[in-house]
Amino acid sequence: MENKRIPLAEKMRPNSFETFVGQEHIVGKGSLLRRAIEIGELGSCIFYGPPGCGKTTLAHIIASQMKGEFEKLNAVSSGVADAKAVIERARQNKEMFGRQTYLLLDECHRWNKAQSDSVLEAIEKGYIIFIGSTTENPYTSMTRAIVSRCRVFEFKAVKQNDIKKALQRAIADKENGLGNFPLEVETDALNHLSFVAGGDVRSALNSLELAVLTTPFNKDKRIVITKEIAEQSTQKKALSIDETQYYDMLSAFCKSIRGSDADAGLYYSQRLIQAGVDPMIIARRLIAHCSEDIGMADSNALLLATSAMYAIEKMGAPEGLIPLSHAIIYACEAEKSNSVIRAMELAEKDAIETRDDNIPAHLKNHPDINNPKAKYKYPHDYGGYVKQQYLPNSLKNRVYYTPSQNGREKNLKRKKAGA
Repeated sequence: MENKRIPLAEKMRPNSFETFVGQEHIVGKGSLLRRAIEIGELGSCIFYGPPGCGKTTLAHIIASQMKGEFEKLNAVSSGVADAKAVIERARQNKEMFGRQTYLLLDECHRWNKAQSDSVLEAIEKGYIIFIGSTTENPYTSMTRAIVSRCRVFEFKAVKQNDIKKALQRAIADKENGLGNFPLEVETDALNHLSFVAGGDVRSALNSLELAVLTTPFNKDKRIVITKEIAEQSTQKKALSIDETQYYDMLSAFCKSIRGSDADAGLYYSQRLIQAGVDPMIIARRLIAHCSEDIGMADSNALLLATSAMYAIEKMGAPEGLIPLSHAIIYACEAEKSNSVIRAMELAEKDAIETRDDNIPAHLKNHPDINNPKAKYKYPHDYGGYVKQQYLPNSLKNRVYYTPSQNGREKNLKRKKAGA
């Protein structure tokens, strides 16, 4: 009876690389993490990514593969005392039995500096292998002392086909899944469950379980999950278009913005919304294109698109669709410039291929005051601008951003190189 209270997502948690779905860039054969585990040389690491993408599951698999002790804490409910208790057990296991302890800290970004510092010595002495799990960017949300001792692995939202595999495995599994139910899940229902999960395997499994447990037997003593039942269990309408049409319409929407056709932009946005697409998807695409295709020609487009996404988030439909339409019309009618994305791509290319980290002396945090060339000129002492070198020597003449002659951008006078 106790086992029945465990959610399906927990019972179906993969226990090996063979059953783990998604994250091929991290756990695929030949990947860094996989090699480190295979030779028994895994160090402390941080798993960073969206909910339900396999961070905790992979930590369990690692501990199992490495044949070590597994400890788990949640940063929201644990503190220094809990960490010290784990460390003491880990120290005893290491010194008495030679067994390594793996500490998984969920929501690790929630620990403050004092809490984080409590595990530093244990990491350095090898008593624990720290595995942090977080949905927040660790470089900005965690203490540098912890991040510097860990390798960060970024997880991606699980692809729809991989989520479908996880659902099919749960449907067939007689030991931990739904294999003992007289169950039939229609293809449309399975597609809907895997699509609306948004890359979250846990969410998809929870929706499937809810659908199965609340659906009565039919006259043939079977539980049949239809697309309509799947819609009810997810509280999301199934798309009335197939996957190809979805991406084609989204592409048409984006190209309509770029092509300055407000009528087409409005039509494709409404066609997608009426087909069951989350308006937030459209709002996010709109924001990206306001920088990619409009950019500095009319920066107000980005502000309006961001406000529209906020309105959708806070108001929902149908009220939130009004400011979204407002922003779409503005973006379509605005002057166009792709100077922002071109500048970004040029800078990215140099950052990857040139990588000159010899920062000019006068820009460093602690410049050499005895070196006259290292004296920083404070622009406000010169009326707001003074010519001086900012890029490294090897890149000092590089120009990434070139203003277009469109919209407000044509009036922009660059100060680069004293212009």
